[in-house]
Amino acid sequence: MGEQQDEDGVGLFEKVDLLIPAYRERLSKIKREHGNTELQPHTIQNLIAGSRGIKSLLWDVSKLEPDRGILYRGLSIPQCFSVLPSSSGEEPPVEGVLWLLLTGCVPTPAQMKDLSVDLADRVCRVPDFVFDCINALPVSAHPMTQLVCGIMALQTDSQFARAYASSTPTQQLWRQALEDSLNIIAKVPRIAGFIYRRIYHEGDFIGPSPNLDLAANFCHMLGFDDPHMYDMMRKYLVIHSDHEGGAVSAHAVRLVGSALADPYLAFAAGMNGCAGPLHGLAIQDSFKWIKQVSVDLGGSDVEISVLEDYVRSKLQAGHIIPGFGHALLKQTDPRYTCLYEFCEKNFPDDPYFQLVKKLKEVVPAVMRHQGKVRNPWPNVDAIIGVVFNHFGLHDESFFPVVLGVARSIGSLSQLVWDRALCLPIERPSTVNMDWIEAFCKSRTDNKQEQA
Repeated sequence: MGEQQDEDGVGLFEKVDLLIPAYRERLSKIKREHGNTELQPHTIQNLIAGSRGIKSLLWDVSKLEPDRGILYRGLSIPQCFSVLPSSSGEEPPVEGVLWLLLTGCVPTPAQMKDLSVDLADRVCRVPDFVFDCINALPVSAHPMTQLVCGIMALQTDSQFARAYASSTPTQQLWRQALEDSLNIIAKVPRIAGFIYRRIYHEGDFIGPSPNLDLAANFCHMLGFDDPHMYDMMRKYLVIHSDHEGGAVSAHAVRLVGSALADPYLAFAAGMNGCAGPLHGLAIQDSFKWIKQVSVDLGGSDVEISVLEDYVRSKLQAGHIIPGFGHALLKQTDPRYTCLYEFCEKNFPDDPYFQLVKKLKEVVPAVMRHQGKVRNPWPNVDAIIGVVFNHFGLHDESFFPVVLGVARSIGSLSQLVWDRALCLPIERPSTVNMDWIEAFCKSRTDNKQEQA
């Protein structure tokens, strides 16, 4: 669907309004004709393992395919970079992906430019009390804690909350959901920049520029004005915009939003999930591991055989190798490949990147030999810390905040469509261990009787 280019001259709200009737009818038809169709059977192990692999969420804006990686409205990462329009620099601005996720169509350059101007205007309109709320926290508070507090302070301006309180019909709330979502997507980078300068630069704050796209403005407010970093951040925000609905942060946004909580409340919940060590903090863990390898082995000039022995010993001792393996992918993460090629082009001699290149060669081979994982290939976490570090973003505790900025784009795009389709509150059924034991015993007894 994403390969279709949009018509020029149509604004974002008008475009979504035109699309909704057909989408609502499509969903109604699916429920009428296929509502009782059974999905792929799952096992008790699926249930116990956090519902892993169980098909139970409707999520249109992205899909993770084992052989292709993440798809945005049907387009792979390479396809997105091929068809999305660019305005400045070499990489397409993330505004193009936002339009794609919201509408299913590739925007025209004019549509992308209008959206970029709209977001640049919104980023300048963060109330002072939001910064006051963050300043009330200790500077030592984790950056994700400060980010969530800033988002919750913004919530006082929720148009969705006001519209619901005013008895706006449910079918019309998508407009306020979109308005709130655009405000969050625009303003969260401003809050993130404020937090970064507060923690790491003694409060020497940098305001937004009205002439920069979202990614470049984010870099500018962090204090980085290298055009190459602008391009890196454009690339990063595009490839991290979404990772389908099962990811903790995305699912949390969907779950809280399904109660008709406004987008600010829903997104804050997602960011609390993103702060978990098994989700957003995986980036910093991977980079810490790379730095530790460099320290233990004396830098990037290490021989391949020495690195093989090192990795083998770590695995034999029961350690994991951060950044390698993926629960769903059957190949190297295309997002990793995207950033790997960026490094090769822009800073091939970076010492940490040199080490990443060797780890890419060594770790999968050792893992396959030891049978540690089904997919030993590197994922995006194995390289992104190296990219950040090269441009001067050295502070690992801030890495999850950058991920949160990116994930606002996909999770909130889907939330708009959740409201447009009037999806119900999530309420899965649960079982306890007594039920599992009784169910399994019943199945065993039936098999014995049939035998």
